[in-house]
Amino acid sequence: MSRFKQDLAALDDMSPTQLRERWAEIDKRQLPNVPPKLMRSLVAYRLQERRHGGLPKLVRRELMRLAAEGRGSADIRKPKTKLSAGARLIREWNGQTISVEVLEGRFRYADKTWNSLSEIARHITGTQWSGPRFFGLTANG
Repeated sequence: MSRFKQDLAALDDMSPTQLRERWAEIDKRQLPNVPPKLMRSLVAYRLQERRHGGLPKLVRRELMRLAAEGRGSADIRKPKTKLSAGARLIREWNGQTISVEVLEGRFRYADKTWNSLSEIARHITGTQWSGPRFFGLTANG
């Protein structure tokens, strides 16, 4: 086993204190206060980065841009579903059939127009919901 692989394997047996010490050896910044499992991943990433190089500038810039926009990884993997005016979303909820008509930039439900699916989901459930998720339009829906 190479020295590099041994260094990575040794991380599994390190305590949080040892992980912080190892981090201090390879990075000038303070290790974030995160659970030990994530500490291991961060230290392992830094070790791999030192050995193989970091992400290309273009990739780092794109990740920073996405982080600044507050977009999660789910948005990166799967494009948002485009809804066409006239489409109908059907959902069964608590024994009730929910039917929502897609309008141009709005939605119609229960003879009322709504700005978002989340407003409708909140109205139906009485709690905060992601509208696209409530209607099964996301990968996690």
